[in-house]
Amino acid sequence: MLYQLTFTFCERFLPKFGDRTVDQMVQAARSGKQNIVEGLVDGVTSTEMQLKLLNVGRASIQELQQDFWDYLPAHKLPLWDAKHPRYDQMLSFCREHNKVEEYQPYFQRWSDEEMANIGYTLCKMTDKMMTSYIKQLEKEFVTQGGLKERMYAARTGYRQGQDERLIALEAENAALKAENTALRKKLEEEGKL
Repeated sequence: MLYQLTFTFCERFLPKFGDRTVDQMVQAARSGKQNIVEGLVDGVTSTEMQLKLLNVGRASIQELQQDFWDYLPAHKLPLWDAKHPRYDQMLSFCREHNKVEEYQPYFQRWSDEEMANIGYTLCKMTDKMMTSYIKQLEKEFVTQGGLKERMYAARTGYRQGQDERLIALEAENAALKAENTALRKKLEEEGKL
């Protein structure tokens, strides 16, 4: 959603040529999205890689947030904070909607002030969610380890179980041999062997 909003914002309100801001904003939005997606996919096999990619994605979203913020004062537009009359309405909309199709009808109607404030707010919300998620992942990694650590523990546990079973079987075998030897001796003494 944030990528689509950013792309449309840049297309509508920034110069098509001669301004690196367009490339920077679109690339930051894309990088944020792509690193989040890749981090979640890689998280299946590597928590460490997942954390790295999510942090890269988070940094890209923060860069994009700063670009939206920079746009407002540069164009003499207000940042909608809690004192602004449209702030609560904007915040509610952003909290309740997270799909492109819910925003798209407004892409061509919103002013640059509206789009920049919504983009800025979505960046802040995404950053806050990612911060919480990353902290949770880090806590899980510390307490449970990543996939490699869990696989090592499972493999070690399996081997330890096999070793314990082998020791028990060896002890049982030794006991049976001793019993067999004792029975043979008794049978020999009785002349039955």
